[in-house]
Amino acid sequence: MEDLTPQQIVEALDKYIIGQGAAKRAAAVAIRNRWRRRQLPEDIREDVGPANMILIGRTGVGKTEIARRLATLVNAPFIKVEATKYTEVGYHGRDVESMIRDLVELSIRIVRDEQRKVVESEAQRLTEEQLIDILLPATGYDGDQDQADTDAAERRRRSREKLRVQLRSEDLEDRVVELTIETKGTPIGLMATFGMDQIDPDLQGLMERLVPPQSKTRSVTIREARKIVFDQQCDKLIDQEKATEIALRRTEESGIVFLDELDKLASSDQVHGPDISRQGVQRDLLPIIEGCSVNTRYGPVRTDHILFIAAGAFHNCKPSDLMPELQGRLPIRVQLDDLTKDDFVRILTEPTNALTKQQVALLATEGVFIEFTDDAIAALADVAFKINESIDNIGARRLMTVMERLMEQISFDAPQRRGETIRIDEAYVTERLAEISKDADLSRFIL
Repeated sequence: MEDLTPQQIVEALDKYIIGQGAAKRAAAVAIRNRWRRRQLPEDIREDVGPANMILIGRTGVGKTEIARRLATLVNAPFIKVEATKYTEVGYHGRDVESMIRDLVELSIRIVRDEQRKVVESEAQRLTEEQLIDILLPATGYDGDQDQADTDAAERRRRSREKLRVQLRSEDLEDRVVELTIETKGTPIGLMATFGMDQIDPDLQGLMERLVPPQSKTRSVTIREARKIVFDQQCDKLIDQEKATEIALRRTEESGIVFLDELDKLASSDQVHGPDISRQGVQRDLLPIIEGCSVNTRYGPVRTDHILFIAAGAFHNCKPSDLMPELQGRLPIRVQLDDLTKDDFVRILTEPTNALTKQQVALLATEGVFIEFTDDAIAALADVAFKINESIDNIGARRLMTVMERLMEQISFDAPQRRGETIRIDEAYVTERLAEISKDADLSRFIL
């Protein structure tokens, strides 16, 4: 993050997301402000809050993709949650604090993966030694005692070196060995029924301590044993307390929560029905976004500097229908533009993960080579745009609908067409998508 300017962040997002410049700039500034905050004197650093925002726009215009790519770019813990799955206490649903606990779990995994890379070489060495020990069990010889039989010790050494060479050349991958595997005990009964994420973190820790680890012996190949032993050695080498400390700090300083479907919580003036629960969720979100301490199984986590990016289509309501207190905690509003036909053309060709590039790569695995002409891409974009105008506008997701319809026959016949080069032009697009274009009942083509 320290090396990325707002301009560079926007340029990186441009590789995957077409248009939506205002949203990209707002997100880039929010990320850069985190780095700026860390440079401030400690006496004012804590008073600088995150630039929480609401992204407003139809489905399929890039709201989720902006947040997800942003988190990947800066290697930040990121979680996407649906606002509709949370309900106030007394209604069926999840507690809003569970989003922070999920974010912490993700951060723990990220940090442990990073630590695994640090200890990887040592873990591989220890894994090799343990596999040799399994293949050549000890015979009671103790190297610390006076060597009663030098020849036997030398033969054992040569045997170990021979096994080492065979392991490194993967000559023994299919050999079956007995391996003792230790697994964590799982809660049973009522606790398992409700799920661990619904249980108080302190109670979770108590349950894990009460349920002892379970050991069992399995017959596995060397190929499988290598991975199992490597994971065990990594766990032993990693300083778990330090990893947890780093993960908690990263969650607090760099965590990003993408709160989707926020518009579904916007309530009318009714005082009965589901709107009661919706307002309850808004009230429960207030302290989380404003900043509070959430208890997790790894310790308390402050949410003061976690970046919250909310999103919603706001078709039948507007952000001002949310509680004023919640609006104040999401002060930045960005309107995302509806996608045009020209945008569809660019989406099909420019991004690194463009649909046309995906189809070319997929069919190349079958030995079938696909070429899209410019007029074919224009026709494809035109059909998708017209369908969005005719029925519900689902943005860029409509391109997946028409692309799958276009490539259906080619994909089905691909194994029998190995070695062929197929050129997709406007005529082919028109032929394959004629049914979609003419069918009055287009609802069956909605994703």
